[in-house]
Amino acid sequence: MIKAGIIGATGYAGAELVRILTTHPKAEIAAISSVSFEGKAISEIYPAFFGLNDMVCENAEGVVEKSDVVFAALPHGLSQELGAECIIQGKVFVDLGADFRLESEEEYAEWYGGKFLDKGLHEQAVYGLPELFRDEIKGKKLIANPGCYTTCSPLAIAPAVKGGFVEAKGIICDCKSGVTGAGRKPTQGNHFPELNEGFHAYKVASHRHTPEIEQTLSRLSGEKMTVTFVPHLLPVNRGILATVYADIKEGVSFDQIRQAYEEFYKDEYFVRLLPSGAAADIHNVRCSNFCDISLHFDKRANKLIACGAIDNMIKGAAGQAVQNMNIVFGLDEKTGLEFIPPAF
Repeated sequence: MIKAGIIGATGYAGAELVRILTTHPKAEIAAISSVSFEGKAISEIYPAFFGLNDMVCENAEGVVEKSDVVFAALPHGLSQELGAECIIQGKVFVDLGADFRLESEEEYAEWYGGKFLDKGLHEQAVYGLPELFRDEIKGKKLIANPGCYTTCSPLAIAPAVKGGFVEAKGIICDCKSGVTGAGRKPTQGNHFPELNEGFHAYKVASHRHTPEIEQTLSRLSGEKMTVTFVPHLLPVNRGILATVYADIKEGVSFDQIRQAYEEFYKDEYFVRLLPSGAAADIHNVRCSNFCDISLHFDKRANKLIACGAIDNMIKGAAGQAVQNMNIVFGLDEKTGLEFIPPAF
């Protein structure tokens, strides 16, 4: 059994890791930690775990020592030293935060206000979006686990970009997120009376996930890409819906694009390319590691409209992290992740 440790276990992503790994057939949770709730059982914080997982939160050092793989579900800026210690001790480190996602230190400084503490360590990190970079993930020790927007948007448009079917300029990622994406700590913005019966854009043209989306698409296309990314906050708990608009190149048909998507994702269990006429819906991926994609053609404007839907806490966080663990340890990627979304 793989011994897994979770640092930041009482946040939403950390709690999902606890839920998934508690029943994982090839892994067991060795230890969990929480700065805010050290000394308390996880079932005190989340009563849904009562009698199923009553592990007590300890300090981070103990988690690293007891584990083969360490998951860090922490805000940005807190994972670099932790990742370095895991590598020194020969542990696999899966970072659900942003510290290792960006390849450029200049972009990290610009968008996060930090710096690379150890450039050599960052060179060891691989970007953990399995459907796009699986071969790079295999056998690695330091995985930068993508977030929700940066999983859903690239998966929705990846085959079109990689195949050169759409123009590199003018791509728009119009995204909506459930409120769990803002984290567990209450703020004015996710306070129920402020959120309920409302719907608004936020951090318009300034969200930190912008350079990450561009980095992924640039790697796929082989040229520097710039996107317009606008996130919105939905009054729901879970889900990401990414609607990505791109101009189709002259001489390319929508049928060609559809065929390219079918070929690109034909062996990907967690990506479901929906039949023509259907539209991706966050309702249909809740509590699962699936990404549903629907393709649409605006004939009048000659635009591809690709819609992607994921559960932001699973495929956009904890589920993908476990998928990465499965790859690193040579397991079937689906192990412990074959959740069927609730029908209603």
